[in-house]
Amino acid sequence: MSKITFIGAGSTVFAKNVLGDCMFVPALNGFEFALHDIDETRLKDSEQMLLNLASKYNQTIKVKAYLNRKEALRGAKYVINAVQIGGYEPSTVIDFEIPKKYGLRQTIADTIGIGGLFRSLRTIPVMLDFAKDMEEVCPDAWFLNYTNPMATLTGAMLRHTNVKTVGLCHSVQVCTDHLFKSLDMDPTGVEEKIAGINHMAWLLEVKKDGKDLYPEIKKRAKEKQKTKHDDMVRFELMDKFGYYVTESSEHNAEYHPYFIKDRYPELIERFNIPLDEYPRRCVDQIERWESMREEMVNNTQLTHERSHEYGSYIIEAMETNIPFKFGGNVLNTGRLISNLPENACVEVPCVADRSGIIPCYVGDLPEQLAALNRTNINTQLLTIEAATTLKKEHIYQAALLDPHTNSELSMDDIIAMCDELIEAHGEWLPKYRNSEISAPVNV
Repeated sequence: MSKITFIGAGSTVFAKNVLGDCMFVPALNGFEFALHDIDETRLKDSEQMLLNLASKYNQTIKVKAYLNRKEALRGAKYVINAVQIGGYEPSTVIDFEIPKKYGLRQTIADTIGIGGLFRSLRTIPVMLDFAKDMEEVCPDAWFLNYTNPMATLTGAMLRHTNVKTVGLCHSVQVCTDHLFKSLDMDPTGVEEKIAGINHMAWLLEVKKDGKDLYPEIKKRAKEKQKTKHDDMVRFELMDKFGYYVTESSEHNAEYHPYFIKDRYPELIERFNIPLDEYPRRCVDQIERWESMREEMVNNTQLTHERSHEYGSYIIEAMETNIPFKFGGNVLNTGRLISNLPENACVEVPCVADRSGIIPCYVGDLPEQLAALNRTNINTQLLTIEAATTLKKEHIYQAALLDPHTNSELSMDDIIAMCDELIEAHGEWLPKYRNSEISAPVNV
């Protein structure tokens, strides 16, 4: 029996989206959906929810929960990853509260920035352990990574394991539709070209019937900026750098040094930036879960429609050999984006079929866009270096290179903040070797 393994299956809503989608793929009839999570209660919840869906939509599917990760992986053909290491408490709280003591504010903190850096350091070692298991019990499986920070985690897997890996995000497939709806434009029949890095890929071309739609987009965006709305950061970036970016304004506010600034507190109001947004979302989701749980887990009439998530379409393409095009995160091997580093993880158009996943060549990005991407890539590459060498100096260097962090804090404060974060995370991090970089000295 062929098998799809879902690691982090305690994320019941996301498991419903991706594995529920797979139930609508005839080529997957007879597959086992193997679920793994370290939280036995949440694992059983997801198992019951998927059993209910399978009973309704595809009774050929076998759903089975495993507490033993290696057994869940054994013989898998596809592995879907959706883990969050450290959870909201203690780790997300630490990621926000300690930087806040130093005057460093964040919105989401799951990609780069000091929060994204430490989320990577918690997660990369765990994913390398996944890879060791996969290399032993399912060496030919494809690893579909949905976990953030996307670029560092996918990059670490591709550079430091033998596991066939692609990173999948939501932002590419919704970018143009959201932009057009925001500007009261019709997205029907629009052709787009998107490439860059995860959460900072660029809408390079947007056309309809051969006509460039950017002039109209920019005209409407400039008018919309006169009133408060929830996408003001991206519109400002488009105004200054010429192109629209894929991921939301609350994310991009902390990827750049221009928006969250202690010296310019008025920018928060001006660009409608939701500081501490991710902790609020976490608290809300935790509070809502008990009511959602009854609706999802024990509801034998639970329904599902195939979502826009890429996972099921990629697996279907590999099983049927009918190609599927999508935006994927892959290594920049052969300079797919020719003015970004070859060891970076880039987000480019890809095609899936029975032969695997083939990324498409993009060429040069406009130089200003490549320059913005490089500022984030610098931190991503040093973060991977830290996680794989266990040298504390690379943690410091990754933080010192982060655009938002280094625009707000001194070198000494950045190093002191990293040391405090390392201590606070405790056993959630491996032991790092002491650095040759001097920690700040109180005089």
